[in-house]
Amino acid sequence: MSALPQSWVASANTGVTDFPLQNLPYGVFSTASQPTPRVGVAIGDQVLDLAALEAAGVLKVAEAGGATVFSQPAINAFVALGSAAWRATRARLTSLLAVGGDAALRENASLRAQALVPLAQVTLHLPVQVPGYTDFYSSREHATNVGSMFRDPANALLPNWLEIPIGYNGRASSVVVSGTPIHRPNGQIKLPDAPRPIFDACRKLDFELETGFIVGRETSLGDSLSVDAAEAAIFGMVLLNDWSARDLQQWEYVPLGPFNSKSFGTSISPWVVTMEALEPFRVAGPEQNPQPVSYLQQQGKHAFDIALEVLMQADGDAQATSICRTNFRHMYWSMAQQFAHHTVSGCNVRVGDLMGSGTISGPTPDSFGSLLELTWNGKNPITLASGAKRTFIEDGDTVMIAGWCQGDGYRVGFGEVTGQILPAKAR
Repeated sequence: MSALPQSWVASANTGVTDFPLQNLPYGVFSTASQPTPRVGVAIGDQVLDLAALEAAGVLKVAEAGGATVFSQPAINAFVALGSAAWRATRARLTSLLAVGGDAALRENASLRAQALVPLAQVTLHLPVQVPGYTDFYSSREHATNVGSMFRDPANALLPNWLEIPIGYNGRASSVVVSGTPIHRPNGQIKLPDAPRPIFDACRKLDFELETGFIVGRETSLGDSLSVDAAEAAIFGMVLLNDWSARDLQQWEYVPLGPFNSKSFGTSISPWVVTMEALEPFRVAGPEQNPQPVSYLQQQGKHAFDIALEVLMQADGDAQATSICRTNFRHMYWSMAQQFAHHTVSGCNVRVGDLMGSGTISGPTPDSFGSLLELTWNGKNPITLASGAKRTFIEDGDTVMIAGWCQGDGYRVGFGEVTGQILPAKAR
């Protein structure tokens, strides 16, 4: 077996960093000395400033035709250049950062000092301008748990669930980067024995453990993508927390689905891990029975072995508590199927559109991807490391989601997406 390629950035070679040479995820950052946001990639404990490399002529994207794409406050301009540009840029960055690779950066002390910035010294921003946001409902285990809780356990899945990737159109305006505090939402709540709803702050605030994918091409109104074309049009993935107000949701979701219960905030990780970096971790997904209708049929492996973990920390606690571990490979509907279904009606998509996986739950109680499931709608509280009990999220609590693919001697990680809950704003 050939030796694992190493980087001359020593912190990228530890075996436990999320950001080895095999990853190179894209993000947007700024520093105190240079407050203008620009595009970078993570390598070890550093951020490589692609705008600086672009300005120095060390990194050129032929498809850009001389235009600058990395001195931008989002990655959209680069993503829009297409898959050939994605592959060539990744190959160039790998060469610049690899031991024995191109010396243009490694041997240029001035450029190296300018272009490599410690992660601890940067502010990370929303990596992509999100024109539209759609969230799916594609974990069979999650859908079964919810159906068992609120309907008949013997018929937990609705008749269409095994036939169609269910989703809803969310709010792109409230997609925020990791670390952004989220206020507890206000809204209508229907208490069990009350004849009418009341207006109050959410009492059952929840997280949803998800991933999301970034659309890498634009389509025209009326056009659709096959599952193969859809998969090729995915740029990369992020971690996603679709914050959910369960009591608002229970009252409003019939007949048209989630609205205010989901629109108050969706948090994503600051790093977009490319599909090329994830390719070694491609695996088969669950068997689909019945066989999907023709436009959703796929051959081969279309899931990914991405380990996922949720940690929760009460305000004042010395440490966070791991409350869930699961894996993206459990998802019943693949990203390509979700994407193809999204376009089958002729709905057009735009570069940067965000599409969430839906809550990712596994087959065991400790792999459920929401507090709704972990506590079974509040009936079975969880205990944090400090001894504090939780049925749903309380003010001051912080939720952290981490994700990674484990290779042989390295991991391709997403970093984390975190958010602290603040009290509801007075009305």
